[in-house]
Amino acid sequence: MFSEFALHERLLKGLEELKFDTPTQVQEAAIPLAIEGNDLHVIAQTGSGKTGAFVLPLLQRLMTEESQALEPRALILLPTRELARQILSEVQRFAKFTFIKAELITGGEDFKVQSAKMRKNPDIIIATPGRALEHLAANSLILSSIQVLVLDEADRMLDMGFTEDVMKLANACPPERQTMLFSATKGSAALKRVVEEVQRTPHLLQLSTVRDDTPAITQQVIAADDQTHKEALLKWLLINESPGKAIVFTNTRVMADRLNGVLRAMDLRVYVLHGEKDQKDRKLAIERLKQGQVGVLVATDVAARGLDIDELDLVINFDMPRSGDDYLHRVGRTGRAGAEGVAISLVAPHEWNLMSSIERYLRRQFERRLVKELPGSYKGPKKTKSSGKPVGSKKKKDDKKKDGKKRPKSKPAAKRKPAAPVGQVVTSSDGFGPPKKRS
Repeated sequence: MFSEFALHERLLKGLEELKFDTPTQVQEAAIPLAIEGNDLHVIAQTGSGKTGAFVLPLLQRLMTEESQALEPRALILLPTRELARQILSEVQRFAKFTFIKAELITGGEDFKVQSAKMRKNPDIIIATPGRALEHLAANSLILSSIQVLVLDEADRMLDMGFTEDVMKLANACPPERQTMLFSATKGSAALKRVVEEVQRTPHLLQLSTVRDDTPAITQQVIAADDQTHKEALLKWLLINESPGKAIVFTNTRVMADRLNGVLRAMDLRVYVLHGEKDQKDRKLAIERLKQGQVGVLVATDVAARGLDIDELDLVINFDMPRSGDDYLHRVGRTGRAGAEGVAISLVAPHEWNLMSSIERYLRRQFERRLVKELPGSYKGPKKTKSSGKPVGSKKKKDDKKKDGKKRPKSKPAAKRKPAAPVGQVVTSSDGFGPPKKRS
């Protein structure tokens, strides 16, 4: 029971109104340690109640602090605008019966309007790293009174290239602050570096990871011949197996926009979400999907983390994600808080190796499925290796001509001058999937 924690009566009143009686596993483990002021590194999968695990102790500390600074006292950093907006909503719900105020700082919003909001002395700043740094440089964001720093979805934030931004913001906060870091994975070398440099002997709580089993989610694979076949399968699935809300994931905004047009032609309620969309349109798309009884959100991975949409029945991977972590964060949009859900991946021949790699990473095999109404010629590889990858014929070196004579050795090619680098190639942190190019 939340009443067993040393929480302020106003916070308990808010929890009672929200009908939150029993804390989740991550909340039960993290809240007492956080209230004591300890630094925490919590590894727990999405949908496990992480938000309450840091928001409630944060609010408790701000309410009991005797000195009331005229500057922000808590900073919460997140990787995406959508997640930041969602966390703001959660903070406001938990703080309903308190006098604590929070403001949002993300890209896509008017900089001067945000500066004006911060002049009202909010207690909590919820921000994405890039925009927070801009306000810090403009002296509109003051971090000298920060008592609590929270890095939520830290592994994703650092994978997106925000490591240096996070370090700069953390160094601008007082060294005696409390730092709570939440991630879904143990993370990369960048995460380890951040933990070592921004935290003071943190308590490590490894409650669950994205590799843990998700029994509430039925995970299926449907082999597809090509993009045309995928589109036909997508239409059939949305008409026949999605009575409520669904998310369709693509790897590119171009494909997201294309599917948006394809599905709108079927008179479906469709919304599209990707990084090139205006912030106002992104916010509107999410709100409309949440408010409606039915609807389809076509999105890139910008929506894979943090979105909490009630009664989301179906997740479809139109494109296979590039890594196992990305896969779990996508399908984690359904089956939240113990609810059941279905995740279906449409796999073309060139994606089968990637799909097999994701299975190995997650240590599970997805259910193979065939849609009888839309049979294709590709049913998956005829023969597979023990790893699950297709058995392919290897080309043997032929050092002889057809007449049996040896081929003359070719002269070594002249060395080429290396091309000017266009960008840095970064391989995926889990060791599979195509390399990502950072310009």
